[in-house]
Amino acid sequence: MTSNNASRVASLGSLVVRSSSNGTLGLHNNNNNINNTNNNNNNNQLISPPKKASKVFVNKEKDHIHNNNNSSSNNNKAFVWIVKCVPRKKVGMLLLLCIASFAAMLWILYIAKGLFRFSVSFLNFEGEINQRNHFPKRFSRFSPSINERNHEINSALMNGKMPVTLSEDKRAVSHPPPPPPPPPVHPPRDYFTGYTLPPGNPCETFTLPPPPADKKKTGPRPCPVCYLPVKDAIALMPKSPSYSPVLHNLTYIHDESLIKTEFGGSEFGGYPSLKQRYEAYDIKESMVVHCGFVRGDRPGRKSGFDISDSDLFLMDQCHGIVVASAIFGAYDLIQQPTNISDTAKQNVCFFMFIDEETEKFMRNKSNLDDSKKIGLWNVVVVYNLPYADPRRNGKVPKLLSHRLFPNARYSIWMDGKLKLVVDPYQILERFLWRENASFAISRHYKRFDVFLEAEANKAAAKYDNASIDFQIDFYKKEGLTPYTSAKLPIRSDVPEGCVVIKEHIPISNLFTCLWFNEVDRFTSRDQISFGIVRDKIRSKTNWIINMFWDCERRNFVLQGYHRDVLEHWAPPPLVLGTPVISNSQSAIIIEKPLKKSTESNVSNPKKTPSKRRRRDKKSSSRGHRKIAAGSRNAITRS
Repeated sequence: MTSNNASRVASLGSLVVRSSSNGTLGLHNNNNNINNTNNNNNNNQLISPPKKASKVFVNKEKDHIHNNNNSSSNNNKAFVWIVKCVPRKKVGMLLLLCIASFAAMLWILYIAKGLFRFSVSFLNFEGEINQRNHFPKRFSRFSPSINERNHEINSALMNGKMPVTLSEDKRAVSHPPPPPPPPPVHPPRDYFTGYTLPPGNPCETFTLPPPPADKKKTGPRPCPVCYLPVKDAIALMPKSPSYSPVLHNLTYIHDESLIKTEFGGSEFGGYPSLKQRYEAYDIKESMVVHCGFVRGDRPGRKSGFDISDSDLFLMDQCHGIVVASAIFGAYDLIQQPTNISDTAKQNVCFFMFIDEETEKFMRNKSNLDDSKKIGLWNVVVVYNLPYADPRRNGKVPKLLSHRLFPNARYSIWMDGKLKLVVDPYQILERFLWRENASFAISRHYKRFDVFLEAEANKAAAKYDNASIDFQIDFYKKEGLTPYTSAKLPIRSDVPEGCVVIKEHIPISNLFTCLWFNEVDRFTSRDQISFGIVRDKIRSKTNWIINMFWDCERRNFVLQGYHRDVLEHWAPPPLVLGTPVISNSQSAIIIEKPLKKSTESNVSNPKKTPSKRRRRDKKSSSRGHRKIAAGSRNAITRS
């Protein structure tokens, strides 16, 4: 029993020694020696060394303190105090672990710093070698940066875009990357510059014949025109557009909140102010102008002059040539084009604009059905017309065809009473392509001065006189003068505006926009405002309008009568040798006007009493002559 207890005490003592490290263990061992004197002496040997070890440790600490200076004595005392407190407080071990971790971290940083210095020295050495061998230098090391600019520079260094050179003190100096190269300059766009007919072509030497010698046959009449064959005209169609002088980009004003300013104008036109009007004539490379349709999603949709979506889609498909006309107020009868080639029937768009009143009349009197197609014409019904005057409503498709057909290249406008009898390709070749022009219109057959035209309009009561006088006075203040030979090669200031031939390029589109704005602000008589708009544009550009003879215009369209005239007048008697064309409504269209007929008689069908002949006047003065009773010429004596 005694031996077993001794062995247990010995083992317990060994455990205490392994878990203790201070001098309190010696006092505990002395008490054990007094109480257990009969135990084995080996137990005292196991317990006594720690006391000696603590003395040695204290002596070493004293020697260490003696060798250090006074500034580090306090730190050593604190370290000794920490060591002594380890067995008393359980947090001591955690503190030692923190100290060890901190030392390990310092060691890692020291190793990393050495590696960094080694890499820098290696790069400098590599740069010297490259400089000696005249190799290109590239700085491939990425250095972290704070701002975005440094990040861009470092990225350039990594990608080899920023060259690096060595300065005299062997420091790497980076250079910013060169500026990006300028964008490539594209060659100028190819434009159509006209052509000359091949030698020997009959049209090359064609000249107009002299007017007829019979002075009794006065008034407008057609004259011969030299057209190329349809096949040749199609082959000469330009591949590129004509050049637009000065103006290259034209856009249009859209404004939902309109304010009426100054005088004239309409909601459809946008009420452009006089200042905006003056600025519109200052031709620049890019311009924004009023050009109708100032409201709505697009021209023809919620803008006034509204068109169904199906018709708008069909109009957008026209990418080549458009032949357009209009009948409002059931004023005319629709006329079918003739002599149209198969190519034109397949590729040229024919559009006839009508209002609801005309649609109702056509459904009752003609073959207009739900397909809304009569012969070659695609009939488009227009709703919410912007003006009460049918003539003014007709100016919308006449002058703003480029807005209704945004994808078309060319357009031919003709009044509703006219009949087309020549292929559109031949008309464009003769009056646009051969002349290298982008706009063509016939001059008036009789008048070439705006002031004379204004007086003729007042005499024919085509508009109220006060409005015409106001418009002419306004133009006078802007510098309008009567026509003289000083305007040559311009031969007229007054057009016959029933036919307009146009290429849809910026300068010609601008001309018709500004021409429409004048019609919208002043009277609807577009012959009065044509000259002032043309001259203002020509003063800033070298743009020229081809004003051909009116007799040439009467060659490819036949003049007809308005519907009210046809309903009240009997058909004229047939004359041998005179071509007569009739349609399903029995409308007679005669190429040559009747004797004693004038333009004013066509547009104003009121009959005027004819003057009595001289012999009738003399016979009436002989009232005293006796006549036999019952005679047809019996006259009572005065």
